[in-house]
Amino acid sequence: MTLSDDSATRTTERPVRKRGGLRSRRPVVLIAGLAAAAVVGAVIVTVATRGGDRPATQAAANAAGAPVTGGTLTYAVAGTQVSLDPAVAATAVTGLIDRNIFDSLVAQTGPDSFGPWLAKEWKVSDDGKVYTFTLREGVTFHDGTPLTAEAVKASLDHVVDPATKSAYAASLIAPYKEARAVSDLVVEVTLSRPFTPFLQALSVPYLGIQSPAALAKPVAEYRPVGTGPFSYVSWEKDKRVTLKRNPGYAATPAGASHQGAAYLDGLVFEFVSEDATRYGALTSGQVQAIAGVPPVNADRLKGLSGFTLDTQETPGLNYNLYLNQTRGPLRDVRVRRALSASVNVEELIKSIYFGHYKAARNPLSATTAAYDVGAESELASYNPTEAARLLDEAGWKEKDKDGYRVKDGKRLTLVWPFWAEGNKDQRDVLAEGIQAQAKLVGIQIDRPTVDTGAFVSKHLIGGGYDLIDVSFARPTPDVLRFAFASGNTYAKAGGNVALVDSPEIDKWVEEAAETSDPETARRDYAAVQKEVLKQAYVLPLYTPVQLVGLSGKVRGVTFDAQTYPVFHGAWLGA
Repeated sequence: MTLSDDSATRTTERPVRKRGGLRSRRPVVLIAGLAAAAVVGAVIVTVATRGGDRPATQAAANAAGAPVTGGTLTYAVAGTQVSLDPAVAATAVTGLIDRNIFDSLVAQTGPDSFGPWLAKEWKVSDDGKVYTFTLREGVTFHDGTPLTAEAVKASLDHVVDPATKSAYAASLIAPYKEARAVSDLVVEVTLSRPFTPFLQALSVPYLGIQSPAALAKPVAEYRPVGTGPFSYVSWEKDKRVTLKRNPGYAATPAGASHQGAAYLDGLVFEFVSEDATRYGALTSGQVQAIAGVPPVNADRLKGLSGFTLDTQETPGLNYNLYLNQTRGPLRDVRVRRALSASVNVEELIKSIYFGHYKAARNPLSATTAAYDVGAESELASYNPTEAARLLDEAGWKEKDKDGYRVKDGKRLTLVWPFWAEGNKDQRDVLAEGIQAQAKLVGIQIDRPTVDTGAFVSKHLIGGGYDLIDVSFARPTPDVLRFAFASGNTYAKAGGNVALVDSPEIDKWVEEAAETSDPETARRDYAAVQKEVLKQAYVLPLYTPVQLVGLSGKVRGVTFDAQTYPVFHGAWLGA
């Protein structure tokens, strides 16, 4: 799942040493942010913004010279791995790395279109419950195990096995009933009910097909073994993951830039949480590419000779603040709407992100299918006077000596835990702005810092929070089911961190997932967007943007449906 974060910005003139040896030579702005779970789809080529003297599009860059084989590309990312198994973990970093190791049954080629990958063709039964996939011949896993129908069955069974403790993947295929090997290369998957998002779910790395031999090993001996263009070499915890080229790669997806093996000899993913350190590593040549270019540096990089800034708006759930409606003052919709009305989101996003991120007015990104503009009218937009009126109406009329609202002798206090290890995108700075504005209407927001263990056990599973910030990349409106269906709490591998329990929302998201009528699905998804804003279960903050910085030596990087970089066709020029 994608969890969001918060952080405080500090500036220091001394170089910051990062684990793994990366050093910033510039004044450092330390920026944190919660990890956002991301689902990587398939291969769609889009390259955006020109920087320096590099051609404006990747196609033009490729035309400048034929791809060459060799070299290792080092890509610095915020966050870190929590598991090597894509069926277990749900962070964006896991999806990004594992996409290079694992192939999927199908590739997402457009908002509602899919092409062959490990499955060269498929058919769906008239009742929508049975999918029959015919696999490609001659594909082998990195350990030499052949791709067969039994391997597909083992992978899907592994995802839904309670012992796997999936944090996300299992929720993607909730109606999965069983898989059966019809023959060596034909697998039949049966669902308990029609489920139109099934193909999209199968396209993501968290449902990548794994070697059954690797899955059969004890958990302590697990290593990721797929059929992808790169194979696993090592994981140095909190430092880096190293991959090497799979010379026998023979399973390129629909839309791939070329057939056969990758050009690069290797890929190294360096974990560098500090934005300024990561940016300095790119501009000083210590790495060739970085995720999360700091917005304050984005325009500078665009104008810097020998570098490129590629920008992609991320589909799925925006970076949102979710309000736990089962606890304390937030049980009252008036208090929830008062909090929403107390925050000038537009002003905060503009001042912190320098125009590179857009303020959101809907839980969904506008790039996601079924986005409903009309739902925005239900949002409790910035209006401190209305916020004060709502609090008065809810019985929080008095104020203490510090200016906070009081009722029955208790201060109006909300707990928003801060998970420092997952912090990114200056979300700590944004949280400070939200705290300050909420205080002006008398709402106190506490930000206790917690480690990963406490964040998951005490807060996400235990429910010990009032507010949680989350973003979630997935190019389908079915992400609304993930975020708001009553059965999709975090404890059940879902993303319903507002702990919404609404029969109406459950009906809409389930109907949208089962129907074959696009108009019915659009109507249902629009109803969900309106209802969650009306009830103030969520305060939309901004639409995440992939700000990827590249050295001019890096060529051939494309982006998938999830807007994450694809390295199969990447190569290093002079």
